Amino acid sequence: MNHISELLTGIAKALVDHPENLRVESEAFESETVIRLFVHPDDLGKVIGKQGRTARSLRTILSAAGSKMQHRFSLDVQSE
Repeated sequence: MNHISELLTGIAKALVDHPENLRVESEAFESETVIRLFVHPDDLGKVIGKQGRTARSLRTILSAAGSKMQHRFSLDVQSE
C-alpha cells in the first residue's frame, strides 16, 4: 500500500505551490484503505480542481490501482 501513497504524493507535488507542506497519511482497514492528503490551505483548490475534477481524477487512479490489487481505496483531501 505504501507505493500507492508514493504515487499520490508524486502527483500531488506536481499540482501544488507548497510541496513542502504536503503530507499523506493512510489508514488501512480490512477491506479498504483511507488515504488522507493534507495540503497548504492555498493549494486546496488546486488539488480539488474546478467542480472537483482533479480530485475525481485522483480517485479514479486509486480505483484503477485498487481493482488490480483487489482492494478499495478512498481519498480525503484536507488543508492543514
